[in-house]
Parts: sequence; C-alpha cells; structure tokens
Amino acid sequence: MTQPDTQATRRLPRPTFSDGTGPVLAVLALLLVALAFAGPAYSEPSGYLALLKRAAPLMILAIGQYFVIVSGGFDLSVGSLVTAEVVIAARLLDGDESATLWVIPLLLAIGAVVGLVNGLVTTRLLVPSFIVTLGMLLVLDGAVFLWTGGAPRGSLTEAFRTVGREGFDVPLLGQVPWSVLLLAALVVAAVMFMRSGRGRTLVAVGDNETAVRLGGGSVEGMRLLAFVLSGLSAAVAAILLGGFAGVSAQVGEGLEFQVITAVVLGGVVLGGGRGSVVAAMAGALTLEALFSLLNLLGVSGGLESAVQGVIIIAAVAYAALGRSKFRTRRTA
Repeated sequence: MTQPDTQATRRLPRPTFSDGTGPVLAVLALLLVALAFAGPAYSEPSGYLALLKRAAPLMILAIGQYFVIVSGGFDLSVGSLVTAEVVIAARLLDGDESATLWVIPLLLAIGAVVGLVNGLVTTRLLVPSFIVTLGMLLVLDGAVFLWTGGAPRGSLTEAFRTVGREGFDVPLLGQVPWSVLLLAALVVAAVMFMRSGRGRTLVAVGDNETAVRLGGGSVEGMRLLAFVLSGLSAAVAAILLGGFAGVSAQVGEGLEFQVITAVVLGGVVLGGGRGSVVAAMAGALTLEALFSLLNLLGVSGGLESAVQGVIIIAAVAYAALGRSKFRTRRTA
C-alpha cells in the first residue's frame, strides 16, 4: 500500500480538534448537567462512569465508522457483525474458560476479514459501499439465523465477560469499568493515527481523491484500510456488548443506524473529507446521554428512532447544501 510522498503528505489537511468538536461537546455538557438534575445516580462519579460503560461499544464503533465515512463510504454491516460475533463466541466457548484465549483473537480476525471483503468489493469491483455493506448485513443476518434457528446456543465464559461488565477500584471515583480503560486506549490510538500522514491521507481521500492520486497515494488502499478498521472496531464492540448484555440474537440490532447517527451528530460530513474522530466519539457519547435522559424523563423509547432519523436527515441535507455552495463558488 503506497503513500504520498513526504511533501505531498505535509500539504494534506490535518484534522483539528475544532472540526465539529466544539458544538457537540457543548451539547454533551448540557446533557450531562441535565442528567445530574434528572437522576440521583448522576450525583456521584459512578453514575457517569456507568454512562461511559454503556456508551463504550457505540463509541468504539464510531471510531471505525468515522474512518469509513471520512474516506467517502458507509458501513451498514457493523450491527449484524456485532450480533454474529457474539453468537459465534457463545457457540465456540460454551462455558469453556480455556477457550477464551483463542476465541477473542478469532473474533478480531473475523471482524477484519468482513471489513476486508467489504473493502475489496467496494474498491476493486467499484460497487457503492452502501450496497456492499447492506448486502453484507443481510448475509450475516441470514447466516446467524440459519446457524442458531433464532435462538443462540452456548454461553460466554466469565473471563470473556470480564472486560465488558467488571472493573477496578479507584479512590474517589469508585469502580472504573475495564471497558472505559479500553476505550481510553483506543481513543489515544485513533487520535495518534489521524494526526499521522496516513490519517491525513484518509481524510484527503474523502475530500479530493484526485489530488491524493496525483500525490502518489493509494485511494483504494486507504479505503480498504478504513473498512478493515471498521470491522475490527465491530469485533471489539461485540466483545464488550457480550460481556455487558450477554448472548442475544438481537444484541447488535439497529447499531448500524445508531453509529451513523452518532458520527454525523459529531459533525462528520457524509460524503467524506470533513470531521474529527474525537467529535465522532463525542457524538456517540452525546447520543447515549440523550437516550439516558429521555429514559429518566419517562419518554417513550420509540422516540429514540425518531431522533436518529431527524439527525440523519439533517446531516444529509447539510452535506448536500455544503456541496451545492462549493460548486457555486467554483463556477462563480
């Protein structure tokens, strides 16, 4: 996989902390304050740590989805992949603690392979990523149903579930979930990646792939990498969700729409080329905080889907308006 030459890489836009981060952080801060008034659980740090624990799988999915969207694609297969991973883990483990050490790497490998297939079909056969990943969603859903008959078999081991549901004690904070620690490590890794030359190239692919090609970059290689990273993020999210929620054939249902909603809520522009990975993760946390607040206020859970729909429609309209203004400036 080739990269642009050094001078071309320096000229690529560097994602900044302000790329959509300010507004979503402001909304997040308001929601966190509202939670403190709405629920007694949020009067202590443990309440917010529990919120982070619930949001961690969606935030990790948002990292992978950000890579795909900012490079100009979509990944609709992540929800079904999460479900498939949890079901496969339960079937392979079936309560055998000694199998945990090889099942977890296998799940990561499956996630990477699914991402690789999505990426290869998109970049080599030039099929739109929306269609490719929608097809993969249906394939994974059908495979899970055929394998389980609609009722997953087997069970997850205690060792497998540790990261998703347990933690360690910290003075003043109480119990810090292992999932939050894992999330923090992935946040640092994602930010470092986006500040590297390869990360800036990924953004540039979504913004102007012609310029990347002229600079010696591999557009197809970068998009392929984005899909593989998205598949890996889904595998990690599945491990956390399996530990937190247990085995279910619906564990990943709707996650593909939740994560796209979260990413665009973070200001990442559909179509690629604009947005911050920090803002994408903040969007996921904001969405989880919003749903928690609605739940505390006794608002119907059906409103969650409506909120997601409004956010996605608004994001698509905003992206279309931005492209229209850009074309107007170019023709002026």
